[in-house]
Amino acid sequence: MSIDPNRRQFLTRSGMGFGALAANAILAGQSARGGTAKSVISLFMHGGPSHLDTFDPKPLLNKMHGQRVPDSFGDVRLQFSTFKERPILGSSRKFTRHGELEISDLFPHVAKHAGKLAVIRSMHHDGFTHTAALNWLNNGWPRLGRPSVGSWVVYGLGSEAKDLPAFVVMLEGGIKSGPPVYSSGFLPATYQATTLRSSGAPILYANRAEGVTESAQRDMLEALRWFNDKHQAARADDTDLAARIKAYELAFKMQIAVPELADLSKETAATKALYGMDNATTQEFGTRCLMARRLVERGVRFVQLWSGTSTGEGDWDGHKGCEKNHEKQAAKTDKCVAGLLADLESRGLLEETLVIWGGEFGRTPTSDGNANGGGDNLGRDHNPYGFSIWMAGGGVKGGQVIGATDEIGLRAVRDPVHVHDLHASVLALLGLDHERLTFPFQGRDFRLTDVHGSTALAAKLRGA
Repeated sequence: MSIDPNRRQFLTRSGMGFGALAANAILAGQSARGGTAKSVISLFMHGGPSHLDTFDPKPLLNKMHGQRVPDSFGDVRLQFSTFKERPILGSSRKFTRHGELEISDLFPHVAKHAGKLAVIRSMHHDGFTHTAALNWLNNGWPRLGRPSVGSWVVYGLGSEAKDLPAFVVMLEGGIKSGPPVYSSGFLPATYQATTLRSSGAPILYANRAEGVTESAQRDMLEALRWFNDKHQAARADDTDLAARIKAYELAFKMQIAVPELADLSKETAATKALYGMDNATTQEFGTRCLMARRLVERGVRFVQLWSGTSTGEGDWDGHKGCEKNHEKQAAKTDKCVAGLLADLESRGLLEETLVIWGGEFGRTPTSDGNANGGGDNLGRDHNPYGFSIWMAGGGVKGGQVIGATDEIGLRAVRDPVHVHDLHASVLALLGLDHERLTFPFQGRDFRLTDVHGSTALAAKLRGA
């Protein structure tokens, strides 16, 4: 598709891409319908939680514990183990039924909100390494360079927050694939995520320099903007420069907004206890969950919280001692996530906030070691061929299960949902058409879902 240079210049200078223009038209047509999500909170369980021990129980695994996988299940490629040479690994988790849902004893607090959850048991992709899988879930592509989901959402919808970033990421530590999973890729740099810290200075270098008054800084920024605008006039396609100009202005506004955002002193003791902030185990993740509520409350469009670090055994990557690993990680997050759901609902925010819980893949029904002699050290390998996530709020009908894996939880077999389908449906819940949300790059119009994706999942999530 050829683009008139003057039109391209208008789109670049105005900060509105083709996707943003398309989104405005789509939203205008849907505003009367209601039920469309306005913001997203992504709760990302870094490392890959086992669907078999959380939301997709498979009794057959316990019956076949220690046996080889029957030939009828075929073979799959794994990262660290040879699938057919590894024994089946049962699960000691106890599951409780809540209508259609079955939730393990790892999540007693989240289970109380089962009526809000739509569990998708048939997620799948083909990235069996962490980097490829993290890219799939966060960027819609297994390799580096594509914009993240959050960047696409902000590109399409913009932000209602005038003095805070539109896309915020809160980390527990490092990420196995690094910052590219929340980058803006080839989208203009203004759609890049901002990292918010839960201790110390919330955003680095956002504070005003000592001895500089607000009026003096305002005068300096006005002068700087005049020079920058003249410089950019001859470089309209330099998105980094445009983003930097906007960043100066946003940083000035954040000097007031961010301290107020991070000041939790006005939150009641009951609210803090709801998030588990009165307990050493849950305090850190609970604080970030509370911050997530405060961010969407102030109009931030996309908030992503990461559970787990890339060092040691600090994430959900249960190669060794999967049971103990998951008990540790769930203990740090379960009450916090339940508190977030309850708090959003009590404030009337849940219906307009889409909450997504999940990791980059699930785990195998087979062990990484010998199931007959491994004891507490037994773990599970990566499994991208069938795993679970759940969604709540944002117009999603809770209390339902979508899709299924086979009898041992290896592959998605009923109503399979590829990552492209997931992303297409998340955009649909936000009122965006994934086929029209595009950006021209290197001679073609790119989109989050590449040339794939179905919104059938969105219809099911809405209960249609």
